[in-house]
Amino acid sequence: MSLILNQDKFRSAVLELIRRTSTDLSPDVVTAIAEARDSEEENSGARGVLTAILKNIDRAREKSTPICQDTGTNIYYITIPEGFSMRRVSEIVYSATREATEKGYLRPNAVDPVTGKNSGDNTGFMSPDIHFEEWDEPAIRVRLILKGGGCENVSVQYTLPDTSLNAGRDLEGVYRCVLDAVVMAQGKGCAPGILGVGVGGDRSTGTITAKKQLLRKLDDVNSDPELARLESRLLADLNTLGIGPMGFGGKTTALAVKLGKAHRLPASFFVSVSYMCWADRRKSMTFSCSEVIYD
Repeated sequence: MSLILNQDKFRSAVLELIRRTSTDLSPDVVTAIAEARDSEEENSGARGVLTAILKNIDRAREKSTPICQDTGTNIYYITIPEGFSMRRVSEIVYSATREATEKGYLRPNAVDPVTGKNSGDNTGFMSPDIHFEEWDEPAIRVRLILKGGGCENVSVQYTLPDTSLNAGRDLEGVYRCVLDAVVMAQGKGCAPGILGVGVGGDRSTGTITAKKQLLRKLDDVNSDPELARLESRLLADLNTLGIGPMGFGGKTTALAVKLGKAHRLPASFFVSVSYMCWADRRKSMTFSCSEVIYD
């Protein structure tokens, strides 16, 4: 069965996806934060911060209001059937974005870097940020990340070898880069964080790879055994740093580390670290002729 796109229904579905992403964290993220709170010492600053975060999550869900005042950059990963117009789908996403801003699900965040003028509706040059892929299914899959400015500001890219870190062109070098990124952040970016890491690629594909890791559920296991082992090692070691939630100290500096790889040139070895705050706002939907499924 081929998909015939009902534009009004698709626009409404995207609007609902934006609302859900902005106002309701995914269950795996909420569970990780709750488990982190329970692991912290009674009456500690870390436990107090995580308790406040959980109350904020509940209130945002109940009131259908944004989890954070900074509703972030809107990053879309859209998978379409062969023959669908990327331009048409983008126009619908832009329209839904304008309405979501009007309804208060999104804060106006799109500022022209030359004039300093805010567009007022979250649309502009490369805003939203939309990436397309194709598949053979008679449906459109839309995955959305809302990435705040605070966590984006502490994201970083390394070039290996890095003599200042004694980091070579191998996974041990990657380990040292990620550790350094979190130490430099020192609780900024609204820790505890989720780290998406791109290993390899060029400067742009490395960053795209890193951000795509933020779509993964926190409790999944990397299909690459070497990267899976490094993810576990990094998460354990990051949580011994004592930085803790919002930098107040404690056992929980990171909630997850997710690594992906992209083939690189022989001359280059980039490590791209995309830091996500505790408000790991990511949702997806699958839109077909018969139904809309949100995840």
